[in-house]
Amino acid sequence: MKKISFSDLENKVCVITGGGGVIGSSIGLGLASVGVKTVILDLFQESADKTAAMIEKESGTTSIGVVANVLDKESLLKAKEIINSKLGNIDILINGAGGNSPKATTKNEFITPDNKNEFEGSFFNLDIGGFEQVFSLNFQGTLLPTMVFAKDMVDREEGAILNISSMNAYHPLTKIPAYSAAKSSINNFTEWLAVHFAKVNIRVNAIAPGFFLTNQNRFLLIDESTDELTARGEKIINNTPMGKFGEPEDLQGAVLYLLSDISKFVTGTVLAIDGGFNAYSGV
Repeated sequence: MKKISFSDLENKVCVITGGGGVIGSSIGLGLASVGVKTVILDLFQESADKTAAMIEKESGTTSIGVVANVLDKESLLKAKEIINSKLGNIDILINGAGGNSPKATTKNEFITPDNKNEFEGSFFNLDIGGFEQVFSLNFQGTLLPTMVFAKDMVDREEGAILNISSMNAYHPLTKIPAYSAAKSSINNFTEWLAVHFAKVNIRVNAIAPGFFLTNQNRFLLIDESTDELTARGEKIINNTPMGKFGEPEDLQGAVLYLLSDISKFVTGTVLAIDGGFNAYSGV
């Protein structure tokens, strides 16, 4: 009987976009723990280097920091040259860059007879530039890195891609229309890519995290003046059967599963990691 393990991932090279963030760095640690060589791709060199150094120190596995802008193809092509020269071919891509912005967030959850004439923070006054920025970061920030880094996988006819979706992709959340629309598009794009790459043995899947406290959503969930949950934060906890926010480490097992040969017949799927949020009707 063949022993089940993650040994097939050892010495693979994985690029993690947005790798300097809380979720990206945690995923990087999980991968490094089974011997994956990680490339922490970030907009800021300092953040990339700091995270890579932490991963290498904690795991003893090679990790390098590389700067790139996921919305700039030329920047990504330069990053690929650096990666190939230092670590060789790319085996795995995790599209972790993303996030929301207050500029693409409405003040109220609903338009009501009482607030319908409010202008500031309303849907009708959303900053279009902010909306475009959020959508581009989440969707094009997945599209462009895939166009660049998946080429190594196609050439060798082997590889795995993991996109980062969200609970928003299943049921759009109030206040954040740009982020919800972008993450919904990630689910569709994941399925499209899975079909497109299937004949060359590249699997494409996604994870859909529930609610994790990150730099991008903290302003919505935690009151800065009291450090207590906002009304929205309370609502989320009350609708998460496990009654808590997720910890970044909670993503590691699912990521390892989807990237390893353990799931070699799994492609085009989106795995929810949400403490039961998506399954709960509220009753």
